[in-house]
Amino acid sequence: SQPERKTDIHIIPFDGFRITLMVDYANPALGTQYTTLESLEKEFYTEFAGARTFCFLSEVVELRQRGLIKGGNLDNAIVIVDKEFTPEDEKFLRENFDIPPDRKIFAGKTGILNDTPLRFYNEPVRHKVVDLLGDLALLGAFVKGHIIGARSGHSANVALVKLLRKKLEKQRLSAKFGGRGAVLDIRAINKILPHRYPFLMVDRVIDFESGKYAVAIKNVSINEPFFQGHFPGHPVMPGVLIIEAMAQTGGFLMMNSVPDPEHTVTYFVGVDNVRFKKPVVPGDQLVLRAEMIYFKRRMCKFKGTATVDGEVVCEGEFIATFVPKEEE
Repeated sequence: SQPERKTDIHIIPFDGFRITLMVDYANPALGTQYTTLESLEKEFYTEFAGARTFCFLSEVVELRQRGLIKGGNLDNAIVIVDKEFTPEDEKFLRENFDIPPDRKIFAGKTGILNDTPLRFYNEPVRHKVVDLLGDLALLGAFVKGHIIGARSGHSANVALVKLLRKKLEKQRLSAKFGGRGAVLDIRAINKILPHRYPFLMVDRVIDFESGKYAVAIKNVSINEPFFQGHFPGHPVMPGVLIIEAMAQTGGFLMMNSVPDPEHTVTYFVGVDNVRFKKPVVPGDQLVLRAEMIYFKRRMCKFKGTATVDGEVVCEGEFIATFVPKEEE
């Protein structure tokens, strides 16, 4: 949802693919329009592909000045007259859209420039379906579900695609490594990180977006072997191990940002701006977040943050490099 734009777009479970869109404009030439695409295979070519793009007369100058609608003309686009059509408007249209002098341009009586006949009674909202299909193509995967939108445009469509891509990446990752009930459970983590007990400091990965961030959990138990000596009678998790837990979370993020993680080893070359804010004790649950700062060739930098009950206990910045296993 984008309340500031008064737009909504949602996807709900459906055994197939369906789009239902509604547009509502304060203009008598458009008003409220509604359409549903039931079958992409059977309906797209005959019922939607021919729906032309549209814009308001008041938008034409701004859109053209922004370098948009360069291929537009009075035949392949619908111009909604939402203001007085002036000689200046006519001059701008002729100069910028190669309209010959012998072709008339007039406001018309239907609210559409030149009274251009519509190909469908609800052509504008059908074109919105075409726009949405184009934006969904950016996902690179078929969508199974019923998409319902109200006044949605490219901005809302792309926001939906980004959410779907995030879900898709998690599903692919979980399917690849066998996560159960989380993005990745301990069995799946063991397939990615080379660390093993007692030095594996990540129990679960609960959120992840390739190349951007990873969120993991470390449950701190009194049975951790380091509590025997740190400190007897006053157990406190060593700060260096909190750093290691953040580093392993970042390592997971980085290993899933390289094309060949199975044949790559990560080495940390620097840790900066580390601050310890609060001790971590048995019974705490560390929530570890690694956020990518930059990723260039074989070097990357990320920010690590560890929290307990929403409070930051440690944070710092990490720099790492990647080395193919055969170069070790």
